[in-house]
Amino acid sequence: MGFRSVLSKPFAAYIVNQQKKWSAIPGRYQQQIFENIIKTAASTVFGKDHGFGDIRNYDDYRKQVPIKDYEELSPYIKQILEGKSDVLWPGKPEYFSKTSGTTSGVKYIPITKASLPNHINSARNALLSYVHETGKSKFLDGKLIFLSGSPELDRKAGINTGRLSGIVNHHVPAYLRTNQLPSYETNCIDDWEQKLEKIIDETLHQDMTLISGIPPWVQMYFDRIQVRTGKKIKDVFPNFDLFVYGGVNFEPYKAKLFESIGRKVDSIETYPASEGFIAYQDSQREEGLLLLANSGIFFEFIPADEYFNDHPTRLTIDDVKEGVNYAVVINSNAGLWGYSIGDTVKFVSTRPHRLVVTGRIKHFISAFGEHVIGEEVEKAMKYTIAKYPETEIVEFTVAPQVTPKEGLPLHEWYVEFSNPPSDLSAFEKELNLQLQKFNAYYDDLLSGSILRNLKIIQLRRDSFIEYMKSQGKLGGQNKVPRLSNDRKIADELIKYELQKND
Repeated sequence: MGFRSVLSKPFAAYIVNQQKKWSAIPGRYQQQIFENIIKTAASTVFGKDHGFGDIRNYDDYRKQVPIKDYEELSPYIKQILEGKSDVLWPGKPEYFSKTSGTTSGVKYIPITKASLPNHINSARNALLSYVHETGKSKFLDGKLIFLSGSPELDRKAGINTGRLSGIVNHHVPAYLRTNQLPSYETNCIDDWEQKLEKIIDETLHQDMTLISGIPPWVQMYFDRIQVRTGKKIKDVFPNFDLFVYGGVNFEPYKAKLFESIGRKVDSIETYPASEGFIAYQDSQREEGLLLLANSGIFFEFIPADEYFNDHPTRLTIDDVKEGVNYAVVINSNAGLWGYSIGDTVKFVSTRPHRLVVTGRIKHFISAFGEHVIGEEVEKAMKYTIAKYPETEIVEFTVAPQVTPKEGLPLHEWYVEFSNPPSDLSAFEKELNLQLQKFNAYYDDLLSGSILRNLKIIQLRRDSFIEYMKSQGKLGGQNKVPRLSNDRKIADELIKYELQKND
């Protein structure tokens, strides 16, 4: 064994021991973080505007700091972009993480010197948790690839600015830098397809042991390798043992990915965001991701069905319950306050606090009050595929069709199959039944003849790749929304509908 794999084990034991301490009493650590960040930011522009000096407890905080999204925080971001210091956090941010907003265009999320360890150490600790639990560390001696955005950074108001994955790339530990791929030069290529071909050139004859990235783009990497070699990934990379992913639910992609590999490999799910690293999978045996309660973020949770109320309930980690859908709100040493990151989660355990990501608070279908969410459509697809195991999908998204040319309104599922079901009509009926099970309102609307059964729109090969390319969002950390309450995506995807003579 190499020195990395040998040295990782005692370090992993130390990290996991610390992890057990704070995860056993997360409320106490959350309170410490709360007190520290309020005190530290009291003299900032935001702190003065919201009376941080008078805040004595969480109740005071809830009264003085409303929930906000990026648009409502943007006046403070604008001050930083104009060159001001001590706006949201003392001094100036170390970085701006540049990300796309749904209504605000480009968003600039601050990353401070204090918050940087949250992004860097959390990814490391996810791997160390795996090493400690499984005893497997040999993968650290091979080549590791992180399919990510460009590490090239711009400057905004003297602050380094770029994609989160690119920023993090600059902080890969030295002991991993020597076996990290692709090269810096290749990682800087903007065109995803050109970059992917270059990545394959660099990795094809290497001893790849860990591959990390968003599943659909990793699948594209695997597909291109198979075209070049005619081999399964296990035969190209025989020591590939660990897949690390985040950003999307793995379930819809799992069958196709493992089929491309030719065998199952272990996987670690992570939950990173530009606003902070929220959680990671700390166990191969337990469901869910461990909420990082001791990493510079004070979390709040809003019951999802109250989110759009004028005064929604705001809960701390001590108040959450299993099985309830919550919107995630963060307050952090990056200078984000009462900030809704737009995600919804559900706790599957509170001893310790492990969660699953259920969707986006603004990504739902409720054209008729059904409020179907991402978790429900993904579960419906998962259980339907289980009944038609020959089926493999590349990607799918769902949209309402309120004004069809004939008949009642319906939900349209835009699906690209890599291997379609043997009986598409039966598959479609089963999918509809599964969604009825997971959403009672949808069931009621069908029973009341307000909606008719869903319809699958089968798309041509590479439809989602072509769509993402047309939007300038091919590769990197970009994701297709699982569902929308409008037809912006659907009206673009219909161009790729698979015709019977295709």
